[in-house]
Amino acid sequence: MDHDQTFKNLILDYPQAALEFFAGVRDLAGATITPVREEQLQEILGSRYRRLDIPLKVEWPDGRRAGVLFIVEEETEPRDFSIHRLAHYCLDLAELLKTERVVPVVVFLRPGRFPHALHLSDEGDTYLSFHFIHCQLSQLPAEQYLESSNIVARLNLPNMRHPRSQRLDIYHSAVNGLDRLERDKNKRLKYVDFIDMYAALTDEEQALYHARYINDSGEDTMGLAAILREEWREEGRKEGRQEGRQEGGSSLLLRQMTLRFGPLDEALRERIRTADAETLLVWGERVLTAATPEEVVKE
Repeated sequence: MDHDQTFKNLILDYPQAALEFFAGVRDLAGATITPVREEQLQEILGSRYRRLDIPLKVEWPDGRRAGVLFIVEEETEPRDFSIHRLAHYCLDLAELLKTERVVPVVVFLRPGRFPHALHLSDEGDTYLSFHFIHCQLSQLPAEQYLESSNIVARLNLPNMRHPRSQRLDIYHSAVNGLDRLERDKNKRLKYVDFIDMYAALTDEEQALYHARYINDSGEDTMGLAAILREEWREEGRKEGRQEGRQEGGSSLLLRQMTLRFGPLDEALRERIRTADAETLLVWGERVLTAATPEEVVKE
């Protein structure tokens, strides 16, 4: 699982929300946020450049504030973090971009210890003092972000601190946040997968989700199944006849049906995996109205 790349995509897709949530930045209204080009960094910094650090230039076109360079790094495990490497990278970029307005930000996915500051000194003086903004997702209380209007916060609810007994409520809030805050169909589909990856619901939890949020209420509450249905139908209309898209369509339908009906038997799963794109499209339209899995796949 490539957590670094996953978080890089998240920050690049939602740079303002990421800076507001991970770094506590305010007053970004009217600012333009531009990622520093990877090609430029690779060409000039060479092997010193770490591709998965994300430099973001924040500028105010009206000139009311001077521009700032935020350097965002994600570390899955705190034990892998090197403050020396981060300091070196910040100095490199400050020199490259001719600025001293550099703010390093590190997002830690897992709990653990890490150095908070670096000081180069002797008995009398400190010659270099370096620290950074840090966000430890596993230490943030999820309950404080259940209704957040920040999409990066909502998507990361499964990564925050919460009792396992509240896992489904956390999952539901993350998915509904995506539904409410993101209208682009490709991003909705992309970040449903993000939530699923970090929530990592067991088969039993998926069945409970189905019972708690769909069956018992007698209606679909715009949970994961409804989002997938909407997005899968759009993808299926455009690309469902291609072999590669067929595989993606069957995976999405399997996930829909597991959430709608609970764990599926292997024979039914195999039937879905081997169905053609046109058939998958028809079945996908039946998921939220069918009473049983068999009704979805009836001839």
